[in-house]
Amino acid sequence: MHSLPSPAATARRHLLLGGLASAMLLATGCSKSAKPTARTLAGDATLLCLGDSLTFGYGAPAGTAYPPVLEQLTGHVAQNAGVNGDTAEGALARLPALLQANTPGLVLVSIGGNDFLRKLPPERTRAALTSIVQTAAASAQVVLIAQPEPALMALATGALKDHGMYAEVASATGVPLFAGGWSHVLSRPELRSDQIHANAEGYKVFAERLAAWLREQKYLA
Repeated sequence: MHSLPSPAATARRHLLLGGLASAMLLATGCSKSAKPTARTLAGDATLLCLGDSLTFGYGAPAGTAYPPVLEQLTGHVAQNAGVNGDTAEGALARLPALLQANTPGLVLVSIGGNDFLRKLPPERTRAALTSIVQTAAASAQVVLIAQPEPALMALATGALKDHGMYAEVASATGVPLFAGGWSHVLSRPELRSDQIHANAEGYKVFAERLAAWLREQKYLA
């Protein structure tokens, strides 16, 4: 016959189980709090759209790039800081002056496609993207926008997917990622001006999808 545990042993067991439960709850709470959360932008907050030709609006008439369309959809002034042919390192070099001149409430970062097309070292692109996010996050909220991974077969068939680097940088820096926006547009011939740029309708579709996502994430009232 087994003897019953002593009251002291039972108390120690309850104390141990309680400690483990508390630790599990604490860990769960920390995990949830680490998830990036959006703060609703003030009505007069400016959006800074940092990027390359996809932000500039290459391939479409003036005024039809995604930033002016986003401005119409949200009511927030959207500064178009897109430069044709720019790289992540180029955007990083431009960023401090842009932040000082515009004092944005939200920075939308869409850069890196030219790095991939030119086959620049991935570690340089990743480092520049990380520095862009960290620099912007010191004074504003930041959203990282994924760009497609260039592949000849994907470009030919229109089956584009996001480059994995964006999810990696978003996870490492703790910023939200707007995924699938450009891949969706550039996978559809009717929304493209060429294989790697949108047309006016494509930029409109991108801006609409981005605005809807920003509302879902509570950036917009």
